[in-house]
Amino acid sequence: MAAPDTRPARVFTIPPGWPFVDSLAAGLWQQAGERAEVLAAMTVLLPTRRAARALREAFLRLSAGRAMMLPRMMPLGDMDDDELVIEGDAFSGGPGGDILLQKPAISGLKRQLMLARLVMARPDHPESPEQAMFLTAELARLLDQVHTERLDFKALAGLVPDDYARHWQVTLDFLTLVSELWPGILDEAGAVDAATRRNALLEARTRTWTKTSPTAPIIAAGSTGSIPATADLLAVIARLPQGAVVLPGLDRDAPDAVWDNLTPAHPQYGMAQLIRHLGVGRADVADWPAAPEHVTSPARARLINVALAPAEAADAGTLDPESADAALAGITRLDCPGPAEEADAVALMMRRALETPGRTAALVTPDRGLARRVAAALRRWNVEIDDSAGRPLTETPPGAFLRLVVAAAADGLRPVTLLALLKHPLAGLGRARAECRRLTRQFEIAVLRGPAPAPDVDGLRQALAGATAEGKAPAPELPKFLDDLEHALAPLASAFEAGGTLADLVRAHAESAERLAATDGESGADALWRGDAGERAAALVDELTEAAGAFAGVAAFAATDYAQLFEAAMIGRVVRPSFGAHPRLFIWGLLEARLQRADLTILGGLNEGTWPPEAAASPWMSRPMMAAFGLPQPERRLGLTAHDFVQGLGAGEVVLTRAERVGGTPTVPSRWLRRLDNLLEQIGRKQALAPEEPWLGWAAALDRPASPRTVSAPRPTPPVAARPRKLSVTRIETLVRDPYSIYASHVLRLLPLDPLDADPGAAERGTIVHRALDDFIRAYPDDLPDEALPRLIEFGRKAFADNLARPGVRALWWPRFRRIAEWFIANERHRREQGFRTAATEVQGAMIIEGLAGAFEITARADRIDHRADVGYAVIDYKTGTPPSNKQVEKGWNPQLPLEAAMLARGGFATVEAGPTAHLLYMRLSGGRVPGEEKPVKLDVETAVAGAVEGVTKLVHRFDGEATPYLSQPRPQFLNLYGDYDHLARVKEWRGGRRR
Repeated sequence: MAAPDTRPARVFTIPPGWPFVDSLAAGLWQQAGERAEVLAAMTVLLPTRRAARALREAFLRLSAGRAMMLPRMMPLGDMDDDELVIEGDAFSGGPGGDILLQKPAISGLKRQLMLARLVMARPDHPESPEQAMFLTAELARLLDQVHTERLDFKALAGLVPDDYARHWQVTLDFLTLVSELWPGILDEAGAVDAATRRNALLEARTRTWTKTSPTAPIIAAGSTGSIPATADLLAVIARLPQGAVVLPGLDRDAPDAVWDNLTPAHPQYGMAQLIRHLGVGRADVADWPAAPEHVTSPARARLINVALAPAEAADAGTLDPESADAALAGITRLDCPGPAEEADAVALMMRRALETPGRTAALVTPDRGLARRVAAALRRWNVEIDDSAGRPLTETPPGAFLRLVVAAAADGLRPVTLLALLKHPLAGLGRARAECRRLTRQFEIAVLRGPAPAPDVDGLRQALAGATAEGKAPAPELPKFLDDLEHALAPLASAFEAGGTLADLVRAHAESAERLAATDGESGADALWRGDAGERAAALVDELTEAAGAFAGVAAFAATDYAQLFEAAMIGRVVRPSFGAHPRLFIWGLLEARLQRADLTILGGLNEGTWPPEAAASPWMSRPMMAAFGLPQPERRLGLTAHDFVQGLGAGEVVLTRAERVGGTPTVPSRWLRRLDNLLEQIGRKQALAPEEPWLGWAAALDRPASPRTVSAPRPTPPVAARPRKLSVTRIETLVRDPYSIYASHVLRLLPLDPLDADPGAAERGTIVHRALDDFIRAYPDDLPDEALPRLIEFGRKAFADNLARPGVRALWWPRFRRIAEWFIANERHRREQGFRTAATEVQGAMIIEGLAGAFEITARADRIDHRADVGYAVIDYKTGTPPSNKQVEKGWNPQLPLEAAMLARGGFATVEAGPTAHLLYMRLSGGRVPGEEKPVKLDVETAVAGAVEGVTKLVHRFDGEATPYLSQPRPQFLNLYGDYDHLARVKEWRGGRRR
């Protein structure tokens, strides 16, 4: 038998305009003479398992759904030992026996943890576990590149010239150390890098077939030979007696001027390198002998050649108008305003494809955000479609739940994280999920709204006790609910407290997650680990537990360190559906789209940085260092994605889409689109790709009403019996400014919710300051003590502890309160020297207004009432914010102080003798550069009081009329103020969406 390398190579190509797997299946069936037993004896090597599934489906279409025997299909990208052992030669002592002697590949996560341990051990650059995990992800990628390209780490010496930054020399020293230590570490683990093992397996098969040719046909199809070991194997297969290599989309018609000047970013660069390695020229490569019935016009390939020709090509050719029209037939370009519009238009195109029986449509994009948007948009028509590139594990319910469990425990059960966990669909806490959500909502309102409670369960329990004492926690089950939460998180909390190992933390994490996911009818394990996503999450936990030994001897993990490490371990893990959700609609990533074809192909996300992707810089080697070391430049990846683009552009009907702005930032069209634009402008076909159908208009019309609807401001007129008969003076101000708020709060009884984890606001700081000043004045109503300032500060400490024992409040407002206290003591001495004495503080008062529908009570809580015998009363209001102006008081927009003076004159304060008021005074207490100041109301008090009483009487009479509506913000001078009920009043709709 002649040596394999002396035979002429049998190399074919399936042009871009042909459906690859269908043409391949037809050719194999033809080569087998349409005999099933001959077909079954063949072995077909394909790039990925996805391509193998696509070929099986192509055979199914070829046989019109009838059962048939298929050839053996093997993925070159991730072959197993048993897949590489062909004809049993390894078990019979044949030349392939060394295949099974290879060491197993180390798991990716275990390798990452072991490398992270080395990175963290650097004395000059200590890293946190999270930082180390991210750095070692890139380090592992570098190791794979070195092994794939068959480079030697000894070449690292002298890689950094003297004129490079010192940083690169330090990095190179570490790489040198890793290259020396890493083989020994792998030997101790009894494993090798996955890339090393893959090379060894491919090289073993190459040696086997070089020595002894297999008797059955071997066909390698669809591979670009980007891995040197794979290219070597393809070279052997091409010269086997019954071997053949089928290339995807080799351009045999490109002008020599183009072919001789290919750059790594060109789509044919990889093909050129491969056929050169195979020892053949373009003329030696034949078209696959099974042309399908429907193919794209050859003019399409010429269009691509001319448009994407290298700049160095002196004569790249051109297109005549007739050829241009033939090439452009079936291509449409759609530039969309943003990603949302792009997704809606793509979804609409795919939905229309379903109107034609048997028609298929596929979105091909590396933009996973666009893929998710399109899948969501298709649900409008109850069409379920999966992204075959996979969904990140972090975005699946089990993945998100595991992240939230450890995040909540690590950050001390902060409100936002805790609520995200308890409202997650998997949360049960041993009860029905609906019951868990009901109690969560009550717990949220009672405890978590407003400034955050103190950390951990003790802080939550303290806040719940305070809410219960104030009557804000009506559900008696809440203490038990909190106990169940503490029990569920106990394993993880105990592991953190005990300083457990990484394996201990992972096990405790899983146990806490299972306890949280348990319901009254289902165990947590059954709920958490089921389905594709649950199985993938369980595999991550198992792998992390097994690999945790790499961190043996590491000091105890802090809670935040473990949370960040777990997040980093999840990155890159995706959940792929076991089966497609729709038989005729597909979303493919670039890898999944290779070799596949649909009737309508949509190439989406065609912007620079997305397709082609941005070449990320490596933290371990600069571009010049990579070139000097022999690693491929990032442009090589651009060439692969360009090849994917050309393959997709070869489909019969193609739509090219992009978003003009993303996140409000203008985008740059993909370089291939710009090349096409330049060519079309040169040949006078600038608008040739414009869509014939108004896709964007149709997509927008889906959510646009047939005709505009005029929306008027709300005018609720509840019965007089339902209207409030009692309001405080501050709510009278609200009735003047925004009557709708009174309607919503007092008639509908809707109360606004405080924000989560809120910063201390006006109400909180007002409560603190008022309480401290009130306690101080009550303690010293006559004479101030010698140590007045320390005593007031002591009252302030008590007010802080009693009112808001929450993180952030003390740090924010305590320094301000100390400045307020200094000013207040000095001002208080001055007032008492003038003869004023405090008659009452924080005193309740009331007065009755005779309305048309009966008595109307107005209440007040006066901050302070001072008295001087020769002058009369001074009504004082503490303001930690900005006090109202004299005009606002005079116009009746802020009638608080005049109404309190009216109550005082009528004896409305039970503990204060009736009498006239001489002063209306605001004490502004900001604690800022001007810590405090007196702001007297500069109006005639008697006139102001009479005006306020008259105004409030008219107001009460007006709203005692059933025809008087509660209008939303009727006074234009207050339009810049946001009301708690503006969204309920739909203010933006009836105001035309104007910014207020």
